[in-house]
Amino acid sequence: MGILTFKDKKFYMDGEEFVVISGAMHYFRIPEAYWYDRLLKLKECGFNTVETYTCWNLHERREGEFDFSGMLDIEKYVETAADLGLNVILRPGPYICAEWEFGGLPSWLLNYDDMELRCYDEVFFSKVERYYNELLTRLKPHFASNGGNIIMLQVENEYGSYGDDKEYLGAILDIYKKHGIDCLFFTSDGPSYSLYSGGTLEGCLAVANFGSKPEYAEKITSEMFPDQPFMCGEYWCGWFDHWGEEHHVRAPEDITGEFRTFLKNDWSINVYMFHGGTNFNFWNGANHGNYYEPTVTSYDYNAPLNEAGDRTAAYYMFRDAMIEKYGDKVPPITATETKKASYGKLTLTEKAGLFENLDKLSSPIHSKAPLNMEKAGQDFGYILYSYTLKGPRTGGQYDLLWIDKVADRAQIFYDGKHMATYERWRGMAIEDRLREPALAKGESVKIDILVENMGRINYGPLLRDKKGIFGVHFGNQHHFGWDNYPLPMDNLDMLEYKPMYDGEISSPTFLRGYLDIEDEPADTFVRLDGFKKGFVVVNGFNIGRYFNLAGPQRTLYVPAPMLKSGKNEIVVFESDGTDTLAVEFFDKPDLG
Repeated sequence: MGILTFKDKKFYMDGEEFVVISGAMHYFRIPEAYWYDRLLKLKECGFNTVETYTCWNLHERREGEFDFSGMLDIEKYVETAADLGLNVILRPGPYICAEWEFGGLPSWLLNYDDMELRCYDEVFFSKVERYYNELLTRLKPHFASNGGNIIMLQVENEYGSYGDDKEYLGAILDIYKKHGIDCLFFTSDGPSYSLYSGGTLEGCLAVANFGSKPEYAEKITSEMFPDQPFMCGEYWCGWFDHWGEEHHVRAPEDITGEFRTFLKNDWSINVYMFHGGTNFNFWNGANHGNYYEPTVTSYDYNAPLNEAGDRTAAYYMFRDAMIEKYGDKVPPITATETKKASYGKLTLTEKAGLFENLDKLSSPIHSKAPLNMEKAGQDFGYILYSYTLKGPRTGGQYDLLWIDKVADRAQIFYDGKHMATYERWRGMAIEDRLREPALAKGESVKIDILVENMGRINYGPLLRDKKGIFGVHFGNQHHFGWDNYPLPMDNLDMLEYKPMYDGEISSPTFLRGYLDIEDEPADTFVRLDGFKKGFVVVNGFNIGRYFNLAGPQRTLYVPAPMLKSGKNEIVVFESDGTDTLAVEFFDKPDLG
């Protein structure tokens, strides 16, 4: 460990020439029990540094309430890296992108309608400063100048892809300095004139993010910053998947060939991702190009360590390249792969209907118009909107159900019967719209609209991505007087289950069974063939969403630390209905 500086296009660690060979691993995507294993494998590939973002939206889920426990204990993560002799590159955002929900920004920011994000808006910046004060107070002892192992600290993240407010970037840097942090500060952007012009800051190292053609990136960077050493802040060794598209893969020979170019030229590099991990719970983000594209649960990323932390062909090729360059400085392999198990089929034997258990999961908030999730004080999960429509109603051909905005997937029920599904990414033709029910005088129908937040947008100009529904009307007539039921689904203990008497589920339902494990638990992968859409909770921990109607991902990773010897509670929430009650546990993933 030491102090990293640069001069005349070279890095120096305590005065000695140094090349940063780093790999990205996010503590919040890896079970805490596996941090040591993943970091050890990084070191045994010959790398000297680990890079991680921090996730503001989990550290401060409720404004002013901070959490740095369990999987969020970043101090422990940094200390674990130090125990292994690894340096740390810290990227605290406040915005991180990372294919993470809202790019790591907390959803409660969206309740400040007049506030501008990611610029020197005084209200926004006051929230950033409060978070940084909490984060940096904890981490200050771990910076290299205080004897720790954090050697680089990023100012914002890929800011040139969003804005050009130098006052904002400078104010972030001022916070760091107010905390007495003295290390190598840097910015990261795509290697282009415009992105560098918007996202860099005088006095900070400018690093480049890209996935190919390092010679071109080096040329542009050296032209813009002739006195700085060249470093790739994110070398994209793979890519992420959206629901409904093909799984991304990249040949290990291809990514290793580019990696060798860095080694040959003594250019510094951060491999993104070295180990991607998992978007557990509802923590995935989304993109929006021509349409909304939510990211899948797995963040495997085609990385040298796969989602379950196993070495891939790329890992061994990277290691061979490191040995060719650095010889016996690359440590021997001692880390073993985690044990995997096929536990076979499990039949879910109990059910708890969502509508029947609504009062156990939520308390209604009454409002005239439907509340978006943020106004209801909710960040992740689902929200249910209920309204009683009274007759007489003709049910005419032009009295169609319109929702002004759906974010992101709305299922509509009349008296508990599923009638239609509106999806944000799919345009609805008039003939696909639901018609107003025909009602005689004195008759009524209860309309329920179950909406899922499938991930707030994490990149681009559309970050202000409020969730829920906005404006409900049949024809031109808006309906007022709604009960809003927030359903974050983070505590299912109060559900009342009943035995299953048949195998067909046609409405949103929680299904439960118990997986018996005789020996020490092993990693496994659950497959839900025959199910359509929902999420899976293992012993109270939400391992993530499945979406078999779209793909490509077909299994969900279940880490051994989430299991136990003996009886394990498995809960599946199926929103769209299923005619099977069997799930199956395999020892290998299927990402499509």
